Amino acid sequence: MSGAAKRPGAPASGARRPAVRPALCALFALLVFFAAAASGCAASGGPASPDAGGRADHRPAADGGGRVPEDGGAGESGGKAAEPPAGQPAPVVAEARLVAVGDIMMHLPQTRSGYDPGTGTYSFHHFFEEVKPLLSAGDWVIGNLETPLADGDRRGYTGYPEFNAPPELADALKEAGFNILTTANNHALDRRETGVLRTLENLRERGLVAVGTHASPEEAEMVTIVEKNGITLALLAYTYGTNGIPIPEGKPYLVNLIDEEKMAADIGKARAAGADVIAVALHFGNEYETMPNAEQKRLARSLLEKGADIILGSHPHVLQPYEIADVGREDGSRGQGIILYSMGNFISNQDRHSHDGKPTDIGAIFEIGIQKQMPGGPVSFTGVRATPTYVHKYSENGVTKHRVLPLEAVLLERHDALLTDKDYARLEGDLAETNAHLAAFLPESPALAGASAAP
Repeated sequence: MSGAAKRPGAPASGARRPAVRPALCALFALLVFFAAAASGCAASGGPASPDAGGRADHRPAADGGGRVPEDGGAGESGGKAAEPPAGQPAPVVAEARLVAVGDIMMHLPQTRSGYDPGTGTYSFHHFFEEVKPLLSAGDWVIGNLETPLADGDRRGYTGYPEFNAPPELADALKEAGFNILTTANNHALDRRETGVLRTLENLRERGLVAVGTHASPEEAEMVTIVEKNGITLALLAYTYGTNGIPIPEGKPYLVNLIDEEKMAADIGKARAAGADVIAVALHFGNEYETMPNAEQKRLARSLLEKGADIILGSHPHVLQPYEIADVGREDGSRGQGIILYSMGNFISNQDRHSHDGKPTDIGAIFEIGIQKQMPGGPVSFTGVRATPTYVHKYSENGVTKHRVLPLEAVLLERHDALLTDKDYARLEGDLAETNAHLAAFLPESPALAGASAAP
C-alpha cells in the first residue's frame, strides 16, 4: 500500500503518460478510503472524561452483561460485543470497582498497640500495610466502623462493651484507601449523642464519607451519592439496634434503624436522584453464626425487589456465604443483585481461641466490578471477587500488635519473617475452608450472565 500511495506524486522517469495518472489517482483514493474504514473499526472514539479521581475505559460493552469467571475472580465481562459498523466508533464503557470489608473494631489491646509513650501519640497504620494495595485499587472503598471516635470524652479510650477509639484510626483508614465508612451499627451510641457527633466531625475533617448516622434532621433526609468515573453509587446504611442504648428523644435522625418502609422510601429517593447503583449496608443477623438466618435472607431479597442492587452485611463477626440473586422487582422488571450477608471482622482483637473456635479472625475484602455504557447506561456488574484475610497478632517490644494479612498472597510468597511453618500450615487450611464456605450459595460455575443494576 505504501508504494501505491507514493507513485501518483512521484516525478516521471520518462515521457509523461496522462492516461495512467488518473487511474493511479483513483486507485490511491480507494486505498485511502479502505484504510480509513479499517482504522475506524478499530478506533474507540474520543477520550472519555473521567472525574478528578477516577478512570474511564473504552472497551466494548459486554454482550448480555458481565460474568464471574470460573476461578471466582473479578475479570473481564463475559461474552464479546458485536463489532460496530464500519466507520463508527466503538462504545465507550466506564468502569469502577466497589471494595468492601466488614467490621472495623477497636478492642483495648488494639488501641494500646498504636500508642507511642515517647510522644504520647497514636498510630495504627501498621494494621493495614499488607492489604493497602488491595484496598487502594478500589474506587469506592467501604468499611463498617464499629466504634465511636469521640476523642476528648472524659471516660477516655475504651473497648468492649462500650467502645471509643482514638481519631488516629481514621487517619490509618484513609491512608489505607478507605473513603466511605458506615456508622449505623449497634455500637453507634456507645458514647451517646456526643459520640455520634464527634465521630462524624473526625471523619469529615479527614475527607471520609460517613453513612448511617447524622448530625441533623436535614442530613438524615439526604441520600449519599458518590460518583466515580461517571458512575454514581448511592449508599444507605441501617442497624437492627443500638445495644439497648436509647436514641435521644426527638432525635431519631442520629442513627438509621432498620425500618422497611423507610428503607424502601430511601431506595426510591436514591433512584430518583439518578443513582446508577444502590448499595444498602445492613447491620443484621446473629453474632458468630456462619450461615445467614431466615430473616437476613428475607430482608435482603425484599430490598433487592424494591430496587437495591447490592447488600453489604455486617454484625455476625464471621463470614457468611454470599449470593448472586435473580429477583423480580416491584416495577415489573427482573434483575440480579449481590448479597454479602456478612463480611466478617476486618480488624479486631477477637480470635478462634476466645470464641469457641469461631473464625472471628478471618474476614474478606470483597470487590465488585461495575461498568456503564456511556452515556446513560446500561449499568452492569462484571464480577465478584472475595479475598480472604487474617488478623495476625504478634509481639513487638512486649506489645501485642495486629495486622491484616491477605491469605492467598502470604501463602504464595512464604517469606514473612513473623510467620512460622506452623502458621503457614494453619493458614493453608483456613484459606481452603474460607473459599469453600464463601461459595456455598454459588453455582458450580458462578456467573452474572445479564447481571444489571436496576434501571
